Formats: sequence, C-alpha cells, structure tokens
Amino acid sequence: MTGILKGMRVVEGSAFVAVPLAGMTLAQMGADVIRFDRIGGGLDAGRWPLAPSGESLFWAGLNKGKRSIAVDMKSEEGRELITRIITAPGEDAGLFLTNLRVRGWMDYPTLRQFRDDLIMVTLMGDRHGRPQVDYTVNPSLGIPAMTGPEGSDDPVCSALPAWDLIAGQLVVSSLLAAERHRLRTGRGQDVELSLKDVAAATIGHLGMIGDAVLNGGERGKSGNALYGAYGQDFVCADGRRVMVIGLTDRQWRGLVDATGTTDAMRALGARTGRDLGDEGARWALRHDIAAILAPWFAAHRVADFADSFNKAGLTWSEFRTTREAVRNDPDLSPDNPMFTALTQPGLGRFPVPGLPTTFSAHPRTPPAPAPLLGQHTEEILGDVARLSDGEIARLFDRGIVQGPGHAAPRSAA
Repeated sequence: MTGILKGMRVVEGSAFVAVPLAGMTLAQMGADVIRFDRIGGGLDAGRWPLAPSGESLFWAGLNKGKRSIAVDMKSEEGRELITRIITAPGEDAGLFLTNLRVRGWMDYPTLRQFRDDLIMVTLMGDRHGRPQVDYTVNPSLGIPAMTGPEGSDDPVCSALPAWDLIAGQLVVSSLLAAERHRLRTGRGQDVELSLKDVAAATIGHLGMIGDAVLNGGERGKSGNALYGAYGQDFVCADGRRVMVIGLTDRQWRGLVDATGTTDAMRALGARTGRDLGDEGARWALRHDIAAILAPWFAAHRVADFADSFNKAGLTWSEFRTTREAVRNDPDLSPDNPMFTALTQPGLGRFPVPGLPTTFSAHPRTPPAPAPLLGQHTEEILGDVARLSDGEIARLFDRGIVQGPGHAAPRSAA
C-alpha cells in the first residue's frame, strides 16, 4: 500500500468502533496495520449490519486495508506471539493501539520490557477504567435530554456513535504525536484517553458545560431546529421534507429572498421589536419564522426550487433514507473519487470509501478490502515475528494460530 505513512507498522488489538476506526484510518494513510483476533473471531466478527450472506458489513467497513492474524490468546504461547509482534524491531514499528488492555501481559509496563521505545495508545471507557460505550456516555452527559421532538420528555439516543468517531480520530493524532516525540527523543510512551473524557471535553468545547453552570434552566429539546440560530425542516408539496439553514447573515438573507418573504420577515421584526439580522433573535422567533415559511414550502415541490436554491448558494438539503442517498447522491458513488466499487469477499460488490483526505504529495489510494479473519497469519509470523517455516507449521498444527480456511464456526452477533 502506498500513502503518506508508508513504512509505518501499527499493531491493533481492538473491538467496537473507535480503535478499529483509528487503525483503518492509519491503514488508509499507508501504514501497515496488523490486527490480531482470537481464533474464531473477536467481539466484532459478526456485528451488525450484516450482508445477505450473513457476514458482517461492520467488520468489513472498519478493517479495510489491514492485515489479520488469528491467535489463541488463552494460551501462553499465543500471548508470547502477540507480544513478539507488538514489540518486533523496526524504526517505524513498536506502535500499538488497543481498547482491550489486559494487566499482566498486554499492558505497557509488561510490553515495554521487550521494547523500550514502545508507543502504546489505550482507549478506556472512562478515566477510572470502567467500561463505557456511546450509548452509556451520551445519557450520562445529558445529550439525549436535548435531542428529539420539542415538548417531549423522552430521552433520544443518536444512531450515530459520535464520541466513538471523535475518539477514534484522537487515537490517530495521539499516536502520531507520540511517534513524533519518539523521532525527536528516542523515547516511547504510554498514552491513555477515555471515551467519556472525549465526550466531556467536546461538550465543554461547545459551551454546553458553561451554559449548564452559568445559565438557569435546562437547554431542552428543539426538534430539528438549529439551536441558537435559524434552521428548520419543512414538508413540501410533493410530501418530501427539506432542511433549510439561516445561520449566517448571508444564509438568512438568501433564504428570505428565495422564498419571497422579505416583507413578512420585516413585519415580524417590527411587531416584536427584534432585529432578525441577529441569529439569537432568529432563534427566539423560530416558531414565528417557521409559520411564515411553511406555506411557501407547502406550495412548492422540491423539483420546483432545487436548482434556484443551489444557484443562489443556499444551505439546504433534502431528507433521505440511506438507501435513497446511495441511489440518488453522486457523492456516495464512484463519481466521488473517494469511493471505489469494490468486491468484498463474502459480502458482494458495493461502493467503498477510501480516505477522505487528499495529500498533494501523494496520489489518492483506492480502498483495499478488509481481510478475512486470519488471512495474513502465515506471512505475519514470517516477516514480523520472524519464525521459520517449521515453527509456523507447528503453530498451525497445534491450533495456536489459524488461517482463513480454518476459522471456527461462529454465529452472528
């Protein structure tokens, strides 16, 4: 694989979203990412969504471009193999990502005995070491209480694992920062972060903690309205629903001009004594503004105004299901250079994304398929663990390692 990180070797022992996403991101930048799993598959081997074949689309999506080795991690010899792979020599090696830290053999003090300049990045659930996932962090920090229909008392969790996604990218940047430190000093280090801390820091950066401390009352729910400014969804004459945004002054003026509601908005401002040029005023008067705009959208089909909205540079979109988006949006197809129509073994052929980033010094690299479980076991034992053919054969014979043709039966998660 080519890419800006070509030559770097990263070992990954992980499950769920954040750390697999981090490893995949590094792989798509050109790093050699080696993922180890237990024989028969780890926690994600059968995770939903599944392809019609019953194979995991989740696994395929988050492990693109990696190499895979399957090891009996319950055996002492299997643990020694993993240690050997993590701490294998090489100037651009000795980099380990995990959220499955095990005290006594797969932790930093133990592994560092075999490679003094090891860099290990560990993602925990919370800073106390307790397990957490997006669906537990979100409720604990109050996000579901401000998500959902206005007036509803029911908490609403998001289908998008936002904290996992942010944490995954922070794992990438933390590894690269630690690797830069090693290049300058020769010293490795133990890097730790937690999913809950990532979430807590994010809501602090967005002003939500300050708002809760300094202002009275709860923020509450606002449906699909854009908090603190103007953004709202409307049903059009064809039954389709659109989202329109008037966050900036340019966006707001463009929306008012395009819908021919200038006089009505001016009258609203005069009646209330509020300047609609101020985004806070637009938020406070969002229901009045929606009442003015709703009849316009109810009288027009999306096809009636889509071109004029786009030509005017308005910020808007149509609500779609994911299936509709894949069918209708060229940005989710090979028309977008980020996507390649790829056949994933055992799954089928569909558009697969590569790295969203482009580098002027490196050509865009098409995405590579995810490996089959244990697909690279033999070559990793040879070129990383540096075992002889005879040693490798004995490990296979004794069931310490397995390749893709010998995976134990498993049921989908």
